[in-house]
Amino acid sequence: MEEFIISDEKSKLDLKLIHRFLTNSYWGKGRTFNEVKNSIDNCLCFGVYIESKQVGFARILTDYTIFAYLMDVFIVEDFRGRGLSKKLLERILKDERLIKIKRWMLATSDAHSLYKKFGFKPVDNPEIYMIKINEPDLAQP
Repeated sequence: MEEFIISDEKSKLDLKLIHRFLTNSYWGKGRTFNEVKNSIDNCLCFGVYIESKQVGFARILTDYTIFAYLMDVFIVEDFRGRGLSKKLLERILKDERLIKIKRWMLATSDAHSLYKKFGFKPVDNPEIYMIKINEPDLAQP
């Protein structure tokens, strides 16, 4: 595998690449560049880089104690199949700021097997969870 770096330095993030990827994803369609930038500004973010070119991304909304929501995880198509998504998740879940979080959540339509390897499972007692959506949820079929 090529040498890669995973960094949480927001100054390294390629906002144009992230926006382009998200607007072509099933979950990020319709996001404006400013919405993507604002979401990055207000979350902990990780980029995956090969030869200083960004090839992956993940964003975490968290209080650093009780709750974290993992979002917008991707590896650019040309770099998939190299284990980078697993390395990205390992890095995130072992980060000293995140390691003691009591409850993690995420939503996915197609990566259940990946997240299961890291201990994620379907929600217990879904009858106690609620959601409020102010615009169409593009991630739902």
